[in-house]
Amino acid sequence: MDNVIVIVGPTASGKTKISIELAKLIGGEIISADSMQVYKYMDIGTAKPTLEERQGIEHYLIDVVYPDDEFNVVKFQKLALEYIEHILRKGKIPIVAGGTGLYINSLIYNIKFSESATDWKLREELNKIALTKGSKYLHDMLKEIDPEAAAKIHYNNTKRIIRAIEVYRTTNKPITYHQKMSRLEPPKYNFILVGLTMDRELLYDRINKRVDDMLNKGLVDEVKKLIDMGYHEKLQSMQGLGYKELFWYFKGKTTLEESIYFLKRNTRHYAKRQITWFKQNKDINWIDIDENTDINDITNQIINFI
Repeated sequence: MDNVIVIVGPTASGKTKISIELAKLIGGEIISADSMQVYKYMDIGTAKPTLEERQGIEHYLIDVVYPDDEFNVVKFQKLALEYIEHILRKGKIPIVAGGTGLYINSLIYNIKFSESATDWKLREELNKIALTKGSKYLHDMLKEIDPEAAAKIHYNNTKRIIRAIEVYRTTNKPITYHQKMSRLEPPKYNFILVGLTMDRELLYDRINKRVDDMLNKGLVDEVKKLIDMGYHEKLQSMQGLGYKELFWYFKGKTTLEESIYFLKRNTRHYAKRQITWFKQNKDINWIDIDENTDINDITNQIINFI
């Protein structure tokens, strides 16, 4: 069974840099498991590695769709599996790196999404309910039919709530049932899971500095350019951190200072949710990072896991 390395952790934990250094050492190529880096023109706010930063290492699932295209976990899983095979055929080692937990789980647990039907009319109705009554109302609906899924999905994550309700209404079985059944089939690869963790105060400091760095690199101009290109705030892509908050500024809802405050706060909250998600996985080999941790020490630990 072929090895696939998976590097996870909260935003700003250093996944991108470490995956590139590891790829250089072991002859790897990288598949991004980041739900925002798939979008073209959205570079600074997604912390997308530049061509220079990639150091000649091939990256996949970066810049694959336009901001008004739909991209979801089903598409990610399909493409990621194709790229894993492509990398293996080249005699290289696939390295999956990212912080989108649902994307990671779709791979390592071999979840079969095709078994769950789609009902576009129902989805539209549920979206209207979300707009008029709020996502908390939808979350309460989900609690009634699938309390297990509701416990795992944050009440603000409207998209996942709608999907869980949709699956139940179309199949008469909760989404958690489909997930459990699909996991009975073992995965095709030997996934070696590595998690990056650090003191919460250090992580939050890194997040704040990263936001400042994004602003210095021109995040405000990047969002303005997207607006000028006709991309609007209701798009899925524009709900990403850094874009949503700056849309508020351009709409006159907040000052720039307030938008930056909300961006830093929301990013810290997101990191906390990522940590909670990944800590549930007992198969992850965790690496503790502090201010003095050398990147070579981290890559050596990962090689030892392999």
